[in-house]
Amino acid sequence: MGLGELPPAARLPLLLMGMVALAVGVLAGLARLGLAVPALAGAQAGSHGALMVAAFFGTVIGLERAVALRRPWPYLAPLAAGLGGIALLAGAPGGLAAAAFGLAGAVFVAASVAVYRRLPRIFTFCLLAGAAAWLAGNLVWLAGGAIPAAVPFWMAFLVLTIAGERLELTRFLPPRRFATPLFGGLLAAVAGACLLHPLAPETGSRTLAAACLGLAAWLVRYDIARHGIKQQGLTRFTAACLLSGYVWLAAGAALGIAGAFEPGHPWRDAALHAIFVGFVFSMVIGHAPIIFPAVMRVRIPYHPAFYLPLALLHLSLFVRVAGLLAGSPGWQGRGAALNAAALLVFVLTLLGSVVRGRGAAR
Repeated sequence: MGLGELPPAARLPLLLMGMVALAVGVLAGLARLGLAVPALAGAQAGSHGALMVAAFFGTVIGLERAVALRRPWPYLAPLAAGLGGIALLAGAPGGLAAAAFGLAGAVFVAASVAVYRRLPRIFTFCLLAGAAAWLAGNLVWLAGGAIPAAVPFWMAFLVLTIAGERLELTRFLPPRRFATPLFGGLLAAVAGACLLHPLAPETGSRTLAAACLGLAAWLVRYDIARHGIKQQGLTRFTAACLLSGYVWLAAGAALGIAGAFEPGHPWRDAALHAIFVGFVFSMVIGHAPIIFPAVMRVRIPYHPAFYLPLALLHLSLFVRVAGLLAGSPGWQGRGAALNAAALLVFVLTLLGSVVRGRGAAR
């Protein structure tokens, strides 16, 4: 363990704060569709996106970045993000949670700068750009008090973070002549869309959608997952998660080009959840057996049961999106409930694997 690095036991409260935000955020999303949920979650229906992205993903991604740096100060980012989620749940005065997320974003940017200075490459610059997008979204929310205005920046945060991490692994493949310049152009397009959005929201949203569609195509073409799907075990499972996630990214982006990223559009729920659930949580399910052991120092042995939450996630999201596009709120709600069930099955599968890992280590 590095000098001043937080031990795994001390990281657990940070992770738990993120998991609480995830659980309430998922239930709050169901409340938005009129489904019956506990009163605490129902009261957070308007904070669904903030709990999922700023609180949950801000905490877990910030924790991952802090562990990678092996220094104590980057842990302030997941701590502030976790406390921001607690502030939302506690009904703290308006702006307090957004201010906590703003602090988390600022520290996370500083940590990403430190990563880039250690290894100045395009993929670490992409991670830095994603961190800056998260900070920008948090500040937009803090300044205007409207969560929907932050959503495009939060989307850029997650898409760029995932794309940057995937780009890093392409170093192990033979060089591709146009891969890096194409990626750089798409990165610039995402940044340009975020800068444009406050001035021209419709144009900015559609530009962001087009850039996401380009990134989906780039990832399908150049990601190492194309080789991993031919392997066995955990490698194939991770590749299956990635490749299926890229399909959802492309689907959500295509809807976004048609205007579905804009507030009030009838397809907005489908477009956003195709990306935030289909794409992002496919990445979470695929990477958790790799990242979680590194963060918490526990064994998570692979088991074919890992495919169960992945399959349920895709099936439930298809039902949700198809129901919305077909104008059937009932099926949209059923799909959303199955989304929640898929995430619960994922958590239980992960915990079961941790128990198996501990048993095997004895």
